[in-house]
Amino acid sequence: MSVRIAALWSMGAQYLSFIIQFAVSVLISRFFLSPAEVGLFSIALAAAQLLAVLQEFGLTRYISGTRDLGRDELRTCASVALLFAWGVAIVIALLAAPMADFYNDTRLVPLMLVIAGSYLFVPFSVIPTALLSKDMDFRSLFFVNAGSTAINAALALSLAAAGWSAAALAWALIGQAAARAIIAQIMRPAPLPFPLRLTGAMPIVRFGSAASALYVSGAIGTRTPDLIVGKLITLHAVGLFSRATALAGQIVTLVSGAIGAVFYPAFARLRDAGEPLAPAYYRVVASYTALIWATMAGLALGAEPLVRAVYGEKWIEVAPLLSWIALSEFLFVMLPLHVDIPMLLGRTGTLIKLNLLDTGAALAFLAYASAHGVEAAAQSRIIYGAAWVLVYARFLQGLIGFEWRVMAKLYASSAIAALAAVIPMLLAYRFWVSPEAMLFWQLALVSAAGGLCWLGALALLRHPSWSEIMAIAGPLLTRFARPRAA
Repeated sequence: MSVRIAALWSMGAQYLSFIIQFAVSVLISRFFLSPAEVGLFSIALAAAQLLAVLQEFGLTRYISGTRDLGRDELRTCASVALLFAWGVAIVIALLAAPMADFYNDTRLVPLMLVIAGSYLFVPFSVIPTALLSKDMDFRSLFFVNAGSTAINAALALSLAAAGWSAAALAWALIGQAAARAIIAQIMRPAPLPFPLRLTGAMPIVRFGSAASALYVSGAIGTRTPDLIVGKLITLHAVGLFSRATALAGQIVTLVSGAIGAVFYPAFARLRDAGEPLAPAYYRVVASYTALIWATMAGLALGAEPLVRAVYGEKWIEVAPLLSWIALSEFLFVMLPLHVDIPMLLGRTGTLIKLNLLDTGAALAFLAYASAHGVEAAAQSRIIYGAAWVLVYARFLQGLIGFEWRVMAKLYASSAIAALAAVIPMLLAYRFWVSPEAMLFWQLALVSAAGGLCWLGALALLRHPSWSEIMAIAGPLLTRFARPRAA
């Protein structure tokens, strides 16, 4: 499968999963759960996910980046996956009571026990999905991801409607994990870990240890914000903060997740062929910044009417948090694949040190800001984003060999396109309707106009993403425009 076709399938899975997850979050937030209930689940999930990064022990990256693996080696991988995933489940279960004591809320105990149960199914999906990614079979991965997301949505909605409160979201995770394992084994049957086979496990353990150290460091930076806000402020505040970060994160994943999933194996092929990485990296930077900067600019400006129309008045405090978090994403996409490429090139040790440095900065900024309220906590993401760029810029430039002159030109073009995308919204606020009075159909209208302005800007600027868009859209337009045979 070509990179472009793989990207289309991966994007399809991202879009469908986003639509499902977004619809579920809207329905649950408007009709079933309060910010405090969402905050309670967010704390339990964040605590579990600090360890959950160990669940697959870096096996997806190991399998995708290894040239030849026989059935025995795959069964060894599956055995390692089982040991670590089930170990994670046990540790999460053991942490349930201490977490409840720390937050003085016994409701965390059953939530964390249920979340722990979801990791029992992980070993049965890791190997088949890694093989599908290695083969760039993103068509099959589409069914794995979309199918498991649909199961999660069905369970979350039905249980929330039945009055299960935050537990509805926890039980939905079990359904999703089980569905993912079943669908993955159907799409790409892979060896099971029974009986356990640990012969030849040392290369896997060495790679997984380095990868896991990196993932743990990253998880501390991405998962502890909910824990910090929940401890230093209130459950209500963490519900608002987690809703804002989750929505921004979902949209970033929607726009860019497909790109990252496809380009990791693509860069692995370039590495194996001994080809330079810089030209391909320019394409990735162009795609990330063009898509995400325009989207985040629109999200920052349209946060208030979006939150009011979608989640309702009881969630309106999310709007200013969403605006600040959306603006911070401008910084985090300036250097994409900052983890993947160093791992491919064998620089995991240095990457771990830098990751620990940027994680420490994130937690320090957030802890200080949280003392001044939840909006200050959201604002701290911008300061952290600037520090993040400084931490990784020189390291990645040395690995990839890109030129800052070329990168600056890409950044400027993407920034102009992002500005063009929000001009209709700015004009609407000035001459038509204020943010607090804007209805959803009006927001949709100005967003669509912004999309057209964005496309026009890309074309006029001859942005690299424009050629990618036309390469994908051209054949589709030609096919639909071609007259049908009588």
